[in-house]
Amino acid sequence: MKFATLLLFTVATAAPVRASMADSIPADSVDYVLSEVTVAGRRANVEIIPAQVLSGDELQRLNSNSVADALRYFAGVQVKDYGGVGGIKTVNIRSMGTNHTGVVYDGIELGNAQNGQIDLGQFSLDNMESISLHNGQKSEILQPARDFGSAGTIYMRTRTPHFEPGETYHLRGAVRFGSFDLLNPSALFELRLSPRVSAQLSAEYLTSSGKYKFRYRRVNPAGEIAYDTTAVRQNGDISATRLELNLNGTLSNGEWRAKVYNYNSERGVPGAIVNNVWRRGERIWDNNSFVQASYSADFGAVTTLNQAKYSFYRTHYVNNDDKQIKIDNLYRQREFYFSSANEYAVNRQLRFSLSYDFMWNTLSADMYDFAKPDRYTNMLSAAGSMDLGRLKLQASALGTFINDRLSDRQAPEPKQVFTPAVYASYTLLNNRELGVRAFYKRSFRMPTFNDLYYADMGNSKLNPERVTQYNAGVMWDHHTRGLLDNLRFSADVYYNAVRDKIVAYPKGQQFRWTMLNLGRVQIRGIDVQAVASLQPLREFNVTLRAQYTFQRAIDVTNPADNYYRHQIPYIPRNSGSAVVNLTWRQWGLNYSFIYVGERYNQQENIRYNYTQPWYTSDLSLSRDFSINKVRMRALLEVNNLLSQDYDVIINYPMPKRNWRVNITVEI
Repeated sequence: MKFATLLLFTVATAAPVRASMADSIPADSVDYVLSEVTVAGRRANVEIIPAQVLSGDELQRLNSNSVADALRYFAGVQVKDYGGVGGIKTVNIRSMGTNHTGVVYDGIELGNAQNGQIDLGQFSLDNMESISLHNGQKSEILQPARDFGSAGTIYMRTRTPHFEPGETYHLRGAVRFGSFDLLNPSALFELRLSPRVSAQLSAEYLTSSGKYKFRYRRVNPAGEIAYDTTAVRQNGDISATRLELNLNGTLSNGEWRAKVYNYNSERGVPGAIVNNVWRRGERIWDNNSFVQASYSADFGAVTTLNQAKYSFYRTHYVNNDDKQIKIDNLYRQREFYFSSANEYAVNRQLRFSLSYDFMWNTLSADMYDFAKPDRYTNMLSAAGSMDLGRLKLQASALGTFINDRLSDRQAPEPKQVFTPAVYASYTLLNNRELGVRAFYKRSFRMPTFNDLYYADMGNSKLNPERVTQYNAGVMWDHHTRGLLDNLRFSADVYYNAVRDKIVAYPKGQQFRWTMLNLGRVQIRGIDVQAVASLQPLREFNVTLRAQYTFQRAIDVTNPADNYYRHQIPYIPRNSGSAVVNLTWRQWGLNYSFIYVGERYNQQENIRYNYTQPWYTSDLSLSRDFSINKVRMRALLEVNNLLSQDYDVIINYPMPKRNWRVNITVEI
């Protein structure tokens, strides 16, 4: 049962698993049965590595339009949101920086060698089955070597077709419309090609003017009001399409998956509101495509997982602002990735794994004297796990070897980095409800192509930015029958040390900057989470979820700096969220609350850089219908219910009260 539970959790985090587990995968994300919400979240055994999961119906009720929106409900996460439907959204886990966060989509990590950041606003929840967040790495040693490398990882898993006896296809159509001229139709078609093979085609279109009213109010250091007006956000429009084809097959001893993905968008970049300037002339065209495949199988005591991927990203950036330098640049980014992971089970208690990954990245641009770098990365990992009943141990070691080549200049020296990790958990009670866990991990992030080679700014002599993590936590998972169906509580204390932090530093001439390894950051924090499921009446269910994060993330680079031991920018000391979900028969009511405490938008923690706390309340009401075999859902969402004025990033105002209506039909 312990090992089966671990495999079920791996399914929920998008890793390929044995074919025998296929029938245990939850039904589709529009199956309106509440038990689906708790499948991925309930585990009788203590997790070796802290993890947070949102899945199924609970994920669909969170008033979230994208993956980035849903991640706001996880502890220890800071989402940088530049506003609007099409605004860029990046995620930072435990203040270590966006580039230390791995993002895995259906088993294979997404990459961006140009700037190291993944815009999670591009990923819709329309076809998403589960999202999970792992600090360190997931509780499974059979994984690609690349997955051992990140300080924290987000796993996104799309819906997997599941057919009842006699079913040969599923068809779902949905349309979402609302504030800011939002129109978002989508369609999903699933086909059973044979008893062992299924196909899925998902398509989505999104358009929005991005125009919303906001209040612009600024106070100067003397306390006098400099600006106080109401305006309309401009140049925040977006037009985007997403096409995704999935093939899934089972074998006698394993399974295989294949995916073709394309995201195409044109959007404005609204820019910062500075000196009473409302309009910007920046636009971005993105065309992101990739094809990937995975194969996993059991051969007695040996389990193998093999993956391959090719991606091509095309970005066209134009700045026609009259008050700035005209820019019209085209970037092309390619990546090839291959991974082979193999696990050997000595017995039921002891397992070992060995993984090898190869990755090639290249970037070209139509800029004068562009470096046109190629990066070759080899990764080799070894890991072991031991299950001694109450005590569970896991250890891994990753060796990363990176070699850059440039077309017209001398390349930097090759980099070799070794990063170990050790994890342990211990169950305190016989009923396995109470346990403790701890881990130690070292990780790094390689300087991006922009850090190393960007004109007049890059520094080819940069060292990798390194992180050391320490974590200790406790988890209590109580199951009972009666009013309180389940109560789960966890708390983790952690310390992270970042060194050789890559920062932009002035050269001494105006508008001339360079990248240097100058930074050191110390991060101390506490993550607390609680989930409770109640059933006061037979057809009435209540789910409560709450999380709180305290972080003290300070710059300890140089005692001579004015900002020495100050909180680093945009990291609140206190933040949290709460979700209340009520279901009665075919009705559902969901209330979500998010709070972010005071922050500073620059390195110095002074009054001029102070950013006030903000909070939002979101409300949604849903009704399920069924006519013959056709299932329907109507969902009304009201976001920022109290119409608060706030900025996530200074000078990027967020929308006030807004609404959305979502209608879904499924056959």
